[in-house]
Amino acid sequence: MSAILEIQHLTKTYDSGERHLTVLHDVNFTLQAGDTCSIVGPSGSGKTTLLGLCAGLDRASSGSVILNGVKLDNMSEDERAQVRNQFVGFVFQNFQLIPTLTALENVMVPLELRGERNVQKQAMDLLGRVGLAERADHYPTQLSGGEQQRVSIARAFSNRPTILFADEPTGNLDEETGTRVEQLLFDLNKEAGTTLVLVTHDLELAERTNRIIRIKGGHIVSDEATALIRN
Repeated sequence: MSAILEIQHLTKTYDSGERHLTVLHDVNFTLQAGDTCSIVGPSGSGKTTLLGLCAGLDRASSGSVILNGVKLDNMSEDERAQVRNQFVGFVFQNFQLIPTLTALENVMVPLELRGERNVQKQAMDLLGRVGLAERADHYPTQLSGGEQQRVSIARAFSNRPTILFADEPTGNLDEETGTRVEQLLFDLNKEAGTTLVLVTHDLELAERTNRIIRIKGGHIVSDEATALIRN
């Protein structure tokens, strides 16, 4: 298998006046196409920062992010946005739906940005796959948290991403709804052959991926296959 994500000596520092806060220290790992991977660690350990850098949502202070063979380091925000639109899906903990658009319109946005045809039909098909075809004309405020997260998953898969990043995708959901959303992520991931990278506090969810990277204080402290692979 070929590498889909290469992280090389990645460091992220934030400046606040005369203070320098280093959130990530010399992080290195590689993911192969089709991998499923969880990033776990205590709050403030740098998990979400790392996920944002991997997805090209932010720029590292030093080191390299190579996404599907494309080096993101010196790209402008517009150039990184083009790479994200071509290769990346992202599911946010707080959904990040556009409140003035319906569920259908939220899913249509990435398709329209790509200049695709029949975007409404494609978006309806995706909503159908997440069980929300009948809620297509509802606005985010008219949807439950679980329904909003399912819309965000449909939107994330709308550009048929090579790699999907999910930041605490079940963190704001009750246990039953969270379980359904988890299964949906893995089902769509398997169907599409998409590499899946999760940030989560849920160790049971992490164990469903074939690899767990643990971060503490901005350092990778372990990186190992799960029982899913070992067995």
